[in-house]
Amino acid sequence: MLNVFTLAHGRLFQEEIESAEALSHVEPVWVDLENPTPEEKGWIAGRFGLVIPENIVDDDLEESARFYEDDEGQLHLRTDFLLDDDEERGSRNVRVAFILHRKVLFSVHAEDLPVFRLLRLRARRIPALIEDAKDVLLKLYDADTEYSADALEGVYDALESVSQRVLRSSVNDEAAAEALAAIARQEDLNSRIRRNVMDTRRAISFMMRSRMLGAEQFEEARQILRDIDSLDSHTAFLFDKINFLMDATVGFININQNKIIKIFSVASVAFLPPTLIASIYGMNFKVLPELDWSLGYPWALGLMLASAIAPFLYFKKRGWLG
Repeated sequence: MLNVFTLAHGRLFQEEIESAEALSHVEPVWVDLENPTPEEKGWIAGRFGLVIPENIVDDDLEESARFYEDDEGQLHLRTDFLLDDDEERGSRNVRVAFILHRKVLFSVHAEDLPVFRLLRLRARRIPALIEDAKDVLLKLYDADTEYSADALEGVYDALESVSQRVLRSSVNDEAAAEALAAIARQEDLNSRIRRNVMDTRRAISFMMRSRMLGAEQFEEARQILRDIDSLDSHTAFLFDKINFLMDATVGFININQNKIIKIFSVASVAFLPPTLIASIYGMNFKVLPELDWSLGYPWALGLMLASAIAPFLYFKKRGWLG
């Protein structure tokens, strides 16, 4: 899909592009390619002289090739953006490639991202939000930071829900298993958010070092970095909370298991005296005092029953069965 945006009075306007001829009549500030076809890449090459490689959004690219400026003055950035609202595949980081070529920003990605939708909506409604292609790139990183902050709030709310279930009620094994699964999902999301903001910090720092930004844009980039620093401390706090809830849940599981083991231990100790009595009367000696006694059998049963009840009463008195 080819999304072409022109700029008028600080607002972005999306142009309907269905052919190379239609593309030749517009002067875009941003060209967004979502899972582009070879034909659409050919339109870009013919109109702007920009060849987009097949592997531009591959995850196996070397880290040193993610942020650089080529000999023709083109700025290349490959950055991860967070995708948290996919119910089928779950949260993940999606690689986006940016190329700043002749005052036009080209973005290439494999799927639609909420950050891009958010920027398009804001740029249509808020006047003077965008002045050039570099503003588009900065506003995308700013929106990505805001999206990560919202995702962190969701992580905190989810952990609070788990905390209420784990710490304010008795926890059985089923509830503990559900809590562990929820904690694991939030830990995964929190780590992806941390990776996402770290990648955004690297991209912003590269833009600042390249001296491509104006004074206002440079200050905006510094503000984004300050926001990222605050998110870093918040992710560290959430990691501590996750570890605490994980330890508490595992502790409750261990307590439940210890209760079961204690019951088996008490039962095994309580049945030792009856086993001893039964083994004595089961010995094959010729002379046993109760062998010819008519009440010998009931006596042995009663003795075994009494020897089993006595330990249970003792354990109950000591509180070992609770």
